[in-house]
Amino acid sequence: MAGMTLVAGYGRQISIAGYSRPQLVALLIMVILVCVLPWVLYPVFLMKVMCFALFACALNLLLGYVGLLSFGHAAFFGMGSYVAAWVAKSLGASAEEAILLGGLAGAVLGLIIGFLSIRLAGIMFAMITLALAQMIYFFCLQAPFTGGEDGIQQVPRAPLFGIINMQPDMSVYWLVAFIFIVGFVFIHRIVHSPFGQVLKSIRENEPRATSLGYLTDNYKLIAFILSTFLAGIAGGTKAIVFGIATLTDVHYSMSGEVVLMVLLGGMGTIFGPVVGALIITAMENYLAQFGAWVTVTQGLIFIVCVLAFRRGVIGELAAKLKISL
Repeated sequence: MAGMTLVAGYGRQISIAGYSRPQLVALLIMVILVCVLPWVLYPVFLMKVMCFALFACALNLLLGYVGLLSFGHAAFFGMGSYVAAWVAKSLGASAEEAILLGGLAGAVLGLIIGFLSIRLAGIMFAMITLALAQMIYFFCLQAPFTGGEDGIQQVPRAPLFGIINMQPDMSVYWLVAFIFIVGFVFIHRIVHSPFGQVLKSIRENEPRATSLGYLTDNYKLIAFILSTFLAGIAGGTKAIVFGIATLTDVHYSMSGEVVLMVLLGGMGTIFGPVVGALIITAMENYLAQFGAWVTVTQGLIFIVCVLAFRRGVIGELAAKLKISL
């Protein structure tokens, strides 16, 4: 049948449109949960989970499949948030226009920072991205359009395409769900394309990829821009959902938090960052009553996971079941 192939790995698995059978089942379960959970749980909480899940998936594209650890991804998330909030409030842009412009802002910033840092690797790459992201943080602190420490507040939810009312939470929920699912499928397509195979080869052995004739710096830069574009989309979506963009979005702690989501869920897995974002966001939401102890609790859980689940929650599950997730 067209589109169906047998793939090697943990035994013989049927691949449909690039998805193994376990991945198809997991994707179906995830879509069902996205459709059902808003009738059970608070929709705004679920929207926050999906925004950060897309953010974590964007970083995982860079960290899990190219092997580049960015400690400055909050810059792209936050800039997407600020731009989306500003155009929605000051220019009256519709929801989809604001979110798309947020993604483009993240991509443009990613092009600049990626061009300056992509030739480095390892800890040097991580440190230069952190340093450049801190420059973006201080820019956002001083720039007139960001509102300084107050941020951009009371961001309106303009009608989608100019006709669909975005004031009800459920209307925004379906928009966020659509963006998350499309972004998730887009990342899966990138990873399982010939381009994605080159990225994996760079992760495993960059000198050999270079010897085969691949311009590895160009591939890494394109992956970096794609990752920052999706991070900007996530930030713009978050600004529309909560009606605010603040310095928290561009702070270095946000970069550390999204790295934690990826590691906790499973670096280099498709569904790992989603699970990691769910765990971290749920802890922040339901442990908020403990105040500063939330951070301590997160640290303890992270230590336990590192000791017990070295591949992350999904990574360990996939290894035990001998499947690809």
